Amino acid sequence: MANILHADETLVVIDKPSGLLAVPGRGEDRRGSAWLQVQALYGDARVVHRLDMSTSGLMAFGRGAAAQRALSMAFERRAVDKRYVAIVAGTVEAEEGEIDLPLLVDWPNRPRQHVDHAHGKPSLTRWRVLERMAQRTRLELEPVTGRSHQLRVHLLAIGHPIVGDALYAPAPVRDAAPRLLLHACRLTLPHPVHDERVMFECAAPF
Repeated sequence: MANILHADETLVVIDKPSGLLAVPGRGEDRRGSAWLQVQALYGDARVVHRLDMSTSGLMAFGRGAAAQRALSMAFERRAVDKRYVAIVAGTVEAEEGEIDLPLLVDWPNRPRQHVDHAHGKPSLTRWRVLERMAQRTRLELEPVTGRSHQLRVHLLAIGHPIVGDALYAPAPVRDAAPRLLLHACRLTLPHPVHDERVMFECAAPF
């Protein structure tokens, strides 16, 4: 079950657990979702952005069409600041950096994405080291752009796949954790009514 962290007349923010779809998928076994859980409590809740099923953490919903539109526009103009925590394979040597690699859907292998310098969409991720452990590194990630699977593909591309990533990581890294070790830990956005910036935080469960 998603945990409701904040709710007012126009904005709901939750902590979505790993393994729960953001919105309903296709097929009877994929109908449960964070959105439906929120709608059960707030019938006017509308989707603004999504998290991968395997990713946990902060997800916002607008209550009503006007709030949804205001929040969606904030995402489009990059007025929303998103931060994630991930545990990746290997020791990241530098303290911080950027990954600037264009991404494109891998059509024969959807929903996978891949780096494509000829046709990919510009994609930028900033990162910094939080902690170095035995054969692993804990990173804070800032997706400047919001491409599908951006963080997972970018980290794979620099040789540090996210631990527990069943879609992209090689088997030893994939099987080293029971879930994808990626969590949306901080979300800062303009409130849909008064436009003042509000921040929500949620510690990683790993």
